[in-house]
Amino acid sequence: MVDDSQLAASKSIHKTTGKTFWYATRVLPKRVREATYVLYAFFRVADEVVDDAGDASPAEQRAELERIREAALGDDSDDPVLTAFSEMRETYDIPDEEVHTFIDAMSADIETDRYQTFEDVRDYMRGSAAAVGVMMTYVMEPDDVSLAVPHARKLGEAFQMTNFLRDVGEDIDELDRVYLPIDTLERYGSSVEELRDKEATPAFREAMEAELHRTETLYDEGIKGIAYLPRDCQFAILVSAILYAEHHRLIRERNYDTLSATPSISKRRKLSVLVRARWHWTWNKDPEAVFATVSSVPNAETRSHGERVSPSPTQ
Repeated sequence: MVDDSQLAASKSIHKTTGKTFWYATRVLPKRVREATYVLYAFFRVADEVVDDAGDASPAEQRAELERIREAALGDDSDDPVLTAFSEMRETYDIPDEEVHTFIDAMSADIETDRYQTFEDVRDYMRGSAAAVGVMMTYVMEPDDVSLAVPHARKLGEAFQMTNFLRDVGEDIDELDRVYLPIDTLERYGSSVEELRDKEATPAFREAMEAELHRTETLYDEGIKGIAYLPRDCQFAILVSAILYAEHHRLIRERNYDTLSATPSISKRRKLSVLVRARWHWTWNKDPEAVFATVSSVPNAETRSHGERVSPSPTQ
Protein backbone atom coordinates (compact mmCIF):
# COMPACT_ATOMS: atom_id res chain seq x y z
CA MET A 1 0.00 0.00 0.00
CA VAL A 2 1.29 3.49 -0.87
CA ASP A 3 2.43 5.22 2.32
CA ASP A 4 2.24 8.91 3.25
CA SER A 5 5.87 9.69 2.37
CA GLN A 6 5.53 8.12 -1.08
CA LEU A 7 2.31 10.04 -1.68
CA ALA A 8 3.89 13.32 -0.52
CA ALA A 9 6.83 12.88 -2.88
CA SER A 10 4.50 12.13 -5.80
CA LYS A 11 2.17 15.02 -5.00
CA SER A 12 5.07 17.48 -4.83
CA ILE A 13 6.29 16.48 -8.30
CA HIS A 14 2.79 16.75 -9.73
CA LYS A 15 2.09 20.17 -8.20
CA THR A 16 5.43 21.59 -9.36
CA THR A 17 5.48 20.29 -12.93
CA GLY A 18 1.88 19.52 -13.92
CA LYS A 19 0.43 23.00 -13.63
CA THR A 20 -2.47 22.55 -16.04
CA PHE A 21 -3.46 19.01 -15.05
CA TRP A 22 -3.06 19.92 -11.36
CA TYR A 23 -6.25 21.99 -11.39
CA ALA A 24 -8.30 19.15 -12.84
CA THR A 25 -6.76 16.63 -10.46
CA ARG A 26 -8.00 18.65 -7.50
CA VAL A 27 -11.62 17.92 -8.45
CA LEU A 28 -11.13 14.16 -8.77
CA PRO A 29 -12.55 12.05 -5.95
CA LYS A 30 -9.96 11.22 -3.30
CA ARG A 31 -9.94 7.55 -4.32
CA VAL A 32 -8.58 8.55 -7.72
CA ARG A 33 -6.79 11.79 -6.88
CA GLU A 34 -4.05 10.19 -4.78
CA ALA A 35 -3.39 7.50 -7.37
CA THR A 36 -3.17 10.23 -10.01
CA TYR A 37 -0.42 12.00 -8.07
CA VAL A 38 1.58 8.77 -8.19
CA LEU A 39 0.90 8.22 -11.89
CA TYR A 40 1.93 11.73 -12.86
CA ALA A 41 5.07 11.60 -10.73
CA PHE A 42 6.09 8.32 -12.37
CA PHE A 43 5.65 9.85 -15.82
CA ARG A 44 7.77 12.86 -14.86
CA VAL A 45 10.56 10.77 -13.32
CA ALA A 46 10.92 8.83 -16.57
CA ASP A 47 10.52 11.88 -18.79
CA GLU A 48 13.25 13.81 -16.98
CA VAL A 49 15.79 11.10 -17.82
CA VAL A 50 15.72 12.27 -21.44
CA ASP A 51 14.50 15.87 -21.12
CA ASP A 52 16.97 16.87 -18.43
CA ALA A 53 19.82 14.48 -19.12
CA GLY A 54 22.67 16.82 -18.24
CA ASP A 55 25.97 15.12 -19.05
CA ALA A 56 24.48 11.62 -19.20
CA SER A 57 25.34 9.73 -22.37
CA PRO A 58 22.64 8.00 -24.44
CA ALA A 59 23.80 4.65 -23.03
CA GLU A 60 23.49 5.97 -19.47
CA GLN A 61 20.02 7.35 -20.19
CA ARG A 62 18.88 4.01 -21.60
CA ALA A 63 20.29 2.20 -18.56
CA GLU A 64 18.42 4.54 -16.22
CA LEU A 65 15.17 4.00 -18.11
CA GLU A 66 15.67 0.25 -17.83
CA ARG A 67 16.14 0.65 -14.08
CA ILE A 68 12.88 2.62 -13.94
CA ARG A 69 11.11 -0.03 -16.04
CA GLU A 70 12.23 -2.84 -13.73
CA ALA A 71 11.27 -0.92 -10.59
CA ALA A 72 7.88 -0.02 -12.06
CA LEU A 73 7.24 -3.71 -12.78
CA GLY A 74 8.09 -4.82 -9.26
CA ASP A 75 11.86 -4.87 -8.65
CA ASP A 76 13.03 -3.46 -5.33
CA SER A 77 13.77 0.27 -5.40
CA ASP A 78 14.65 2.95 -2.88
CA ASP A 79 12.86 5.57 -5.01
CA PRO A 80 9.55 6.40 -3.27
CA VAL A 81 7.82 7.34 -6.53
CA LEU A 82 8.78 4.13 -8.34
CA THR A 83 7.87 1.99 -5.34
CA ALA A 84 4.51 3.73 -5.05
CA PHE A 85 3.83 3.29 -8.76
CA SER A 86 4.68 -0.42 -8.67
CA GLU A 87 2.27 -0.97 -5.79
CA MET A 88 -0.43 1.06 -7.49
CA ARG A 89 0.04 -0.82 -10.78
CA GLU A 90 -0.75 -4.06 -8.98
CA THR A 91 -3.70 -2.57 -7.11
CA TYR A 92 -5.41 -1.38 -10.28
CA ASP A 93 -4.26 -4.21 -12.58
CA ILE A 94 -2.57 -1.82 -14.99
CA PRO A 95 -1.27 -4.00 -17.83
CA ASP A 96 2.51 -4.44 -17.96
CA GLU A 97 2.25 -3.73 -21.68
CA GLU A 98 1.37 -0.09 -20.96
CA VAL A 99 4.46 0.33 -18.79
CA HIS A 100 6.67 -1.18 -21.50
CA THR A 101 5.07 1.01 -24.17
CA PHE A 102 5.59 4.14 -22.09
CA ILE A 103 9.24 3.43 -21.28
CA ASP A 104 9.92 2.49 -24.90
CA ALA A 105 8.58 5.89 -25.98
CA MET A 106 10.85 7.65 -23.50
CA SER A 107 13.78 5.65 -24.92
CA ALA A 108 12.85 6.81 -28.42
CA ASP A 109 13.35 10.41 -27.31
CA ILE A 110 17.02 9.76 -26.67
CA GLU A 111 17.92 9.60 -30.35
CA THR A 112 14.78 10.49 -32.34
CA ASP A 113 14.27 14.22 -32.80
CA ARG A 114 12.29 14.43 -36.06
CA TYR A 115 9.08 12.77 -37.27
CA GLN A 116 8.39 12.69 -40.99
CA THR A 117 4.65 11.99 -40.92
CA PHE A 118 1.78 12.34 -38.48
CA GLU A 119 1.63 8.56 -38.28
CA ASP A 120 5.23 8.63 -37.06
CA VAL A 121 4.23 11.14 -34.39
CA ARG A 122 1.27 8.97 -33.51
CA ASP A 123 3.46 5.89 -33.11
CA TYR A 124 5.50 7.87 -30.59
CA MET A 125 2.36 9.12 -28.82
CA ARG A 126 1.11 5.55 -28.42
CA GLY A 127 3.66 5.33 -25.62
CA SER A 128 4.07 8.90 -24.45
CA ALA A 129 0.40 9.92 -24.37
CA ALA A 130 -1.97 7.08 -25.19
CA ALA A 131 -0.39 4.77 -22.59
CA VAL A 132 -0.82 7.52 -20.03
CA GLY A 133 -4.51 7.78 -20.89
CA VAL A 134 -4.92 4.02 -20.60
CA MET A 135 -3.24 3.87 -17.18
CA MET A 136 -5.38 6.75 -15.95
CA THR A 137 -8.50 4.93 -17.15
CA TYR A 138 -7.60 1.82 -15.16
CA VAL A 139 -7.15 3.94 -12.04
CA MET A 140 -10.65 5.42 -12.46
CA GLU A 141 -12.12 1.89 -12.69
CA PRO A 142 -14.95 2.32 -15.22
CA ASP A 143 -17.62 -0.38 -15.44
CA ASP A 144 -16.33 -1.44 -18.87
CA VAL A 145 -12.73 -0.43 -19.40
CA SER A 146 -12.80 -1.71 -22.99
CA LEU A 147 -15.31 1.00 -23.95
CA ALA A 148 -13.37 3.81 -22.30
CA VAL A 149 -9.81 2.95 -23.36
CA PRO A 150 -10.00 3.79 -27.12
CA HIS A 151 -11.29 7.28 -26.32
CA ALA A 152 -8.73 7.70 -23.54
CA ARG A 153 -5.99 7.07 -26.09
CA LYS A 154 -7.41 9.73 -28.41
CA LEU A 155 -7.72 12.25 -25.57
CA GLY A 156 -4.16 11.51 -24.48
CA GLU A 157 -2.98 12.16 -28.03
CA ALA A 158 -4.95 15.42 -28.12
CA PHE A 159 -3.30 16.63 -24.92
CA GLN A 160 0.13 15.68 -26.23
CA MET A 161 -0.41 17.39 -29.57
CA THR A 162 -1.57 20.55 -27.80
CA ASN A 163 1.69 20.49 -25.84
CA PHE A 164 3.69 19.97 -29.03
CA LEU A 165 1.96 22.89 -30.77
CA ARG A 166 2.39 25.14 -27.76
CA ASP A 167 6.08 24.25 -27.31
CA VAL A 168 7.44 24.34 -30.89
CA GLY A 169 10.00 27.06 -30.19
CA GLU A 170 10.92 25.73 -26.77
CA ASP A 171 11.40 22.16 -28.02
CA ILE A 172 13.77 23.11 -30.81
CA ASP A 173 15.69 25.57 -28.63
CA GLU A 174 16.17 23.39 -25.58
CA LEU A 175 16.01 19.83 -26.94
CA ASP A 176 16.57 20.20 -30.71
CA ARG A 177 13.32 18.29 -31.23
CA VAL A 178 10.57 18.92 -33.77
CA TYR A 179 7.30 17.12 -33.14
CA LEU A 180 5.43 18.86 -35.95
CA PRO A 181 5.33 16.36 -38.83
CA ILE A 182 7.98 17.32 -41.36
CA ASP A 183 5.50 16.43 -44.11
CA THR A 184 3.12 19.11 -42.82
CA LEU A 185 5.83 21.75 -42.72
CA GLU A 186 6.92 20.87 -46.25
CA ARG A 187 3.36 20.76 -47.58
CA TYR A 188 2.92 24.44 -46.69
CA GLY A 189 6.45 25.48 -47.68
CA SER A 190 7.94 25.76 -44.20
CA SER A 191 11.06 24.06 -42.83
CA VAL A 192 13.00 23.17 -39.71
CA GLU A 193 15.41 26.01 -40.55
CA GLU A 194 12.56 28.50 -40.17
CA LEU A 195 11.83 27.05 -36.75
CA ARG A 196 15.47 27.48 -35.75
CA ASP A 197 15.39 31.09 -36.95
CA LYS A 198 12.21 31.75 -34.88
CA GLU A 199 10.62 32.91 -38.11
CA ALA A 200 6.83 32.53 -37.94
CA THR A 201 6.30 32.82 -41.69
CA PRO A 202 2.88 32.56 -43.34
CA ALA A 203 3.85 29.00 -44.33
CA PHE A 204 4.64 28.06 -40.74
CA ARG A 205 1.37 29.57 -39.54
CA GLU A 206 -0.57 27.54 -42.09
CA ALA A 207 1.18 24.35 -40.99
CA MET A 208 0.32 25.15 -37.38
CA GLU A 209 -3.30 25.83 -38.27
CA ALA A 210 -3.56 22.48 -40.07
CA GLU A 211 -2.15 20.57 -37.09
CA LEU A 212 -4.35 22.53 -34.69
CA HIS A 213 -7.41 21.42 -36.66
CA ARG A 214 -6.20 17.82 -36.66
CA THR A 215 -5.67 17.97 -32.89
CA GLU A 216 -9.17 19.33 -32.37
CA THR A 217 -10.55 16.29 -34.18
CA LEU A 218 -8.76 14.16 -31.59
CA TYR A 219 -10.49 16.15 -28.85
CA ASP A 220 -13.86 15.45 -30.51
CA GLU A 221 -13.15 11.71 -30.46
CA GLY A 222 -11.66 11.69 -26.98
CA ILE A 223 -14.45 13.64 -25.30
CA LYS A 224 -16.98 11.03 -26.41
CA GLY A 225 -15.39 8.55 -24.02
CA ILE A 226 -15.94 10.62 -20.87
CA ALA A 227 -19.47 9.24 -20.65
CA TYR A 228 -17.98 5.76 -20.10
CA LEU A 229 -16.09 6.87 -16.99
CA PRO A 230 -17.47 6.72 -13.44
CA ARG A 231 -19.74 9.69 -12.77
CA ASP A 232 -17.49 11.05 -10.02
CA CYS A 233 -14.54 11.25 -12.45
CA GLN A 234 -16.24 12.71 -15.49
CA PHE A 235 -16.06 16.39 -14.55
CA ALA A 236 -12.32 16.27 -13.75
CA ILE A 237 -11.43 14.72 -17.10
CA LEU A 238 -13.73 17.16 -18.88
CA VAL A 239 -12.00 20.08 -17.15
CA SER A 240 -8.60 18.65 -18.10
CA ALA A 241 -9.65 18.67 -21.75
CA ILE A 242 -11.07 22.19 -21.57
CA LEU A 243 -7.94 23.52 -19.88
CA TYR A 244 -5.54 21.87 -22.32
CA ALA A 245 -7.61 23.08 -25.27
CA GLU A 246 -7.49 26.61 -23.84
CA HIS A 247 -3.96 26.77 -25.26
CA HIS A 248 -5.56 26.74 -28.70
CA ARG A 249 -7.16 30.10 -27.95
CA LEU A 250 -3.77 31.50 -26.98
CA ILE A 251 -2.12 30.05 -30.09
CA ARG A 252 -4.75 31.63 -32.33
CA GLU A 253 -4.43 34.96 -30.51
CA ARG A 254 -0.72 34.86 -31.38
CA ASN A 255 -1.64 34.11 -35.03
CA TYR A 256 -0.10 30.65 -34.63
CA ASP A 257 3.32 31.97 -33.58
CA THR A 258 4.68 29.61 -30.92
CA LEU A 259 8.27 30.19 -32.00
CA SER A 260 9.00 33.56 -30.40
CA ALA A 261 7.26 32.69 -27.11
CA THR A 262 5.46 29.80 -25.41
CA PRO A 263 1.79 30.56 -24.64
CA SER A 264 0.87 30.08 -20.98
CA ILE A 265 -2.54 30.08 -19.33
CA SER A 266 -2.69 32.40 -16.34
CA LYS A 267 -3.84 31.12 -12.96
CA ARG A 268 -6.74 33.54 -13.11
CA ARG A 269 -7.83 32.19 -16.48
CA LYS A 270 -7.60 28.60 -15.27
CA LEU A 271 -9.84 29.41 -12.32
CA SER A 272 -12.27 31.24 -14.59
CA VAL A 273 -12.50 28.25 -16.95
CA LEU A 274 -12.97 25.90 -14.01
CA VAL A 275 -15.83 28.00 -12.62
CA ARG A 276 -17.57 28.27 -16.00
CA ALA A 277 -17.23 24.54 -16.59
CA ARG A 278 -18.62 23.78 -13.14
CA TRP A 279 -21.60 26.05 -13.71
CA HIS A 280 -22.49 24.42 -17.04
CA TRP A 281 -21.89 20.93 -15.61
CA THR A 282 -24.37 21.69 -12.82
CA TRP A 283 -27.12 22.08 -15.39
CA ASN A 284 -26.01 19.67 -18.07
CA LYS A 285 -24.15 16.42 -17.41
CA ASP A 286 -23.40 15.83 -21.10
CA PRO A 287 -19.59 16.06 -21.47
CA GLU A 288 -19.72 16.74 -25.21
CA ALA A 289 -22.23 19.57 -24.80
CA VAL A 290 -20.29 21.25 -21.98
CA PHE A 291 -17.01 20.94 -23.88
CA ALA A 292 -18.62 22.52 -26.96
CA THR A 293 -19.94 25.40 -24.83
CA VAL A 294 -16.94 26.15 -22.64
CA SER A 295 -13.82 25.08 -24.55
CA SER A 296 -11.86 27.10 -27.09
CA VAL A 297 -12.20 24.39 -29.74
CA PRO A 298 -14.28 25.61 -32.70
CA ASN A 299 -17.08 23.41 -33.96
CA ALA A 300 -16.30 20.57 -36.34
CA GLU A 301 -18.29 22.13 -39.20
CA THR A 302 -16.05 25.21 -39.21
CA ARG A 303 -12.95 23.05 -39.25
CA SER A 304 -14.27 20.73 -41.97
CA HIS A 305 -14.75 23.68 -44.32
CA GLY A 306 -11.14 24.73 -43.77
CA GLU A 307 -12.17 28.14 -42.48
CA ARG A 308 -9.54 30.20 -40.70
CA VAL A 309 -10.70 30.46 -37.11
CA SER A 310 -10.53 33.85 -35.46
CA PRO A 311 -9.28 34.07 -31.89
CA SER A 312 -12.05 33.38 -29.40
CA PRO A 313 -13.05 36.39 -27.31
CA THR A 314 -12.20 36.22 -23.63
CA GLN A 315 -15.29 34.98 -21.87
